[in-house]
Amino acid sequence: MPFREIAEVVGRRLDVPVAGISREEGQEHFGFLSLAVGTGNPASGARTREPLGWRPEHPGLLSDLAAGHHFGA
Repeated sequence: MPFREIAEVVGRRLDVPVAGISREEGQEHFGFLSLAVGTGNPASGARTREPLGWRPEHPGLLSDLAAGHHFGA
């Protein structure tokens, strides 16, 4: 999932503006973490679901963040 989507949900929950930044600005802002933040790393649970029959039952990251459980009242 794009980091932008996570930032948008967090921004809405905290009522702060979210703005896109260039790759260079991201490298300056995030430092060494920019390698992870700016890289597309698609993930899949297929290798877990198929052999073990596992099915996710809990909310995904975006819906969990949107629910507000991680933010103060």
